[in-house]
Amino acid sequence: MTTSPPRSHQAAGGLPPLLPGPRRLLKHPRLMHYNRLAALVLLANAVFAWACWPLATPTLGHAALANLALAVVVRQQYVINFLFRLATSAPTSWPLRVRWTLGKVYHFGGLHVGGALAGTAWFLALTITTPSGPPMTVGWALIALLALVIATALPPFRSRHHDHFEKIHRFGGWAALALFWTHTLLSSPGPWEVGVLTVVTFSVALPWLRLRKVDVHFERPSSHVVLARFDHGETPFAGSSTAISRSPLKEWHSFANVPSPGEPGFRLTVSRAGDWTGSFIDDLPAKVWVKGITTAGVANIEVLFTKVVYVATGSGIGPCLPHLLAAQVPSRLVWATRDPRATYGDALVDEILAVQPHALVWDTSRHGKPDMVRLAHDAYRDFGAEAVICISNKKLTWQVVHGLERRGIPAYGAIWDS
Repeated sequence: MTTSPPRSHQAAGGLPPLLPGPRRLLKHPRLMHYNRLAALVLLANAVFAWACWPLATPTLGHAALANLALAVVVRQQYVINFLFRLATSAPTSWPLRVRWTLGKVYHFGGLHVGGALAGTAWFLALTITTPSGPPMTVGWALIALLALVIATALPPFRSRHHDHFEKIHRFGGWAALALFWTHTLLSSPGPWEVGVLTVVTFSVALPWLRLRKVDVHFERPSSHVVLARFDHGETPFAGSSTAISRSPLKEWHSFANVPSPGEPGFRLTVSRAGDWTGSFIDDLPAKVWVKGITTAGVANIEVLFTKVVYVATGSGIGPCLPHLLAAQVPSRLVWATRDPRATYGDALVDEILAVQPHALVWDTSRHGKPDMVRLAHDAYRDFGAEAVICISNKKLTWQVVHGLERRGIPAYGAIWDS
């Protein structure tokens, strides 16, 4: 382990040159795979509309239902896990360019956005052509509700008022589903419409059917961090996350599961990063609510590569830790954090160093904030890795991921789309 910046890291060689203009353009954040998938869904709908024009009323309804079903189902936890399993089944003998793209599987939220926008547009067209009567009244009510859900999901509102966004998305989504059922039943539905709506309803309800309140035990190495321990019969897979809540109808927060090899149960690393986590750390509950469906996270894409570098800052070590402990893929850790032993405790730091003896642990309280793009690249080069996985705050994650990708290095990190 390196706990101070050695000369090699203080005066490392320069970063690789940027990719040529056209290739570098494809690495721009606005052209990330999330936005490409959303655009692809919208383009497919536009092509369908052009090819089938003029469209009969039943076709408008089917198109609206199909797209809204896509928007809902692609967010279902079992579907997410299936998408990850499918994408990461590629062997490491495949060309790196192919595996690089498959690793972007966590951008699946673009399908959710594209389906929601296209479905709303189709339903607006359907409502405009619907004669006066109860179906038209319900249709306009649903359009207004969908417009509210979409408007509050846009980044300017969501980033500033995330708690309100979450509640509107949840309760607005449930209300929209009820109105869709009402509209469908008023319109003499066939078995296809009823079947699709049944699947969508079950998809929405399933996580809540697994809802339960469980015991939790804590270790608090500092006022900044607690380690929450669970042992209620679930040992989730490494790289998954669990959503917990103190008030299940108000807000949920997801944390990476840290199972210990050969031991039942798991841990969550909760650090002070806002009002909810601060209140949680200061007033530790004896029980919390869990939905019971663990979900694959971004770092699960590690198996697509022969070697990876994990870059973490602060509590970003939490999502990295299960992969480091499992050691399924050779990896090298770069961790920048304030006074690691005082903040996270000797036991956790020693556990990390036992599996990562060559880790670079940068103490920001002693050495200040490092150039994480350069540290990530140096570790990538020295370790002979094929990819970099960054777990940090939004700003730094984007700096590392796009700073490396536009230089031709596969890099991955959360995209904050939930």
